[in-house]
Amino acid sequence: MTEPFRAADRGWRTATVSGLRRPIARAVQLRLDVHDRVDHLPGQHYVVRLTAPDGYTAQRSYSVASAPGDPLVELFVERLDDGEVSTHLADVVEPGDELEVRGPIGGWFVWDTVSPALLVAGGSGVVPFVAMLRTARALGRTDLLRIAVSARTREELPYADELEEAGALVVLTREANGIRPPGRLTAMDLVPLWEPGQTAYVCGSSGFAEAAGRFLVELGVDPAEIRVEQFGPSGGPA
Repeated sequence: MTEPFRAADRGWRTATVSGLRRPIARAVQLRLDVHDRVDHLPGQHYVVRLTAPDGYTAQRSYSVASAPGDPLVELFVERLDDGEVSTHLADVVEPGDELEVRGPIGGWFVWDTVSPALLVAGGSGVVPFVAMLRTARALGRTDLLRIAVSARTREELPYADELEEAGALVVLTREANGIRPPGRLTAMDLVPLWEPGQTAYVCGSSGFAEAAGRFLVELGVDPAEIRVEQFGPSGGPA
């Protein structure tokens, strides 16, 4: 797979909140008009920085869900009770507010739009894969992507409808999904999705990423063709 170029990060800029939705509990989907924006690559992320009146700052990274051709940058933020940034974005921010953002950032965990890929996500780890899916749809090349996602329940899975419409394998650990009983994603689930020549992308919690990466190696995937992005307890890409 050819290594994609890294889009320029030109420092902190202002973004205006153009719209927001709360599609699932304890989360917010932000649509940002980033001033002097640089087009991102599918798989990149932005950093959002908040500054208190006393000068204290807090910042977190959030993967982009929108395709590069979208005029707005879409971020999905999972609200964490101890998250300084996520609680503000989920509970306080309103349309018209301005945020400090930096990005797009990242050159490793991006899809080049021409190579076949297997995308394996846990929970909110689906967000960068939604950007890849939307990009593939805009190019008419959804055939290049195979997707497997795992969540506790369907109501807790971001972009569930969009992923299912794209033919993603959806595994739920706390409830049945159709005729499939509750259970974790397994190596056997990935067998029909894997084909030689794919690059595998894994995104999720550290435990999920470790297990998914192990499954892929067991299937014979070259570790050099596995790209992993882990999310820590504070909710940002590690």
